[in-house]
Amino acid sequence: MAWTRQQMAARAGKEMQDGYYVNLGIGMPTLVANYIPEEINVTLQSENGLLGMGPYPRADEVDADLINAGKETVTFVPGASTFSSADSFAMIRGGHIDLAILGAMQVSEQGDLANWMIPGKRVKGMGGAMDLVSGVRRVLVLMEHTAQDGSAKLLRNCTLPLTGTGVVHRVITDLCVLDVTPSGFEVVELADGVTPQQIEQRTEATVRFGSAAKP
Repeated sequence: MAWTRQQMAARAGKEMQDGYYVNLGIGMPTLVANYIPEEINVTLQSENGLLGMGPYPRADEVDADLINAGKETVTFVPGASTFSSADSFAMIRGGHIDLAILGAMQVSEQGDLANWMIPGKRVKGMGGAMDLVSGVRRVLVLMEHTAQDGSAKLLRNCTLPLTGTGVVHRVITDLCVLDVTPSGFEVVELADGVTPQQIEQRTEATVRFGSAAKP
């Protein structure tokens, strides 16, 4: 009944608008590059200094010199460019990125985001997420609704170290699409076959259901 990772990425692709500059986070968000609507022009940016990425390469298109921030090989579209990470973060911090699509370990009903570390686990660093959530115009989180152990990831308050406070606008999970509103999470779309009761059972925070998500 839940959406697959590809279906989640395709749903996130519908959040794009013509002329957008978009940053795709490491992990599942990189799949969104394959689902940008053909009728619009979107420019993908990566914090390691790429502008104008295309879909994942086919086997005969792989170029080991073209990689995204997650160290995955990518393709370039006509007009693409490379530059230093300093210039890339100047774009991010300067408010020139319209949308960031990021993964997350936890999101609170206030829009707080935790996605950079779990205490006690080794991490390479915070990456660019803290700059992204403070510099981009809109933050979309793409993640499974619950953790592997079944625990909730949509919470009243995050328990992991925060990446940013009050920064998330919308969350797409394998079960539904939720908006972060002043009164908490509001479900605006349900995956096929998923019921409001299932959402409530798998969400620690209180959720409301918009008219489009009601049975």
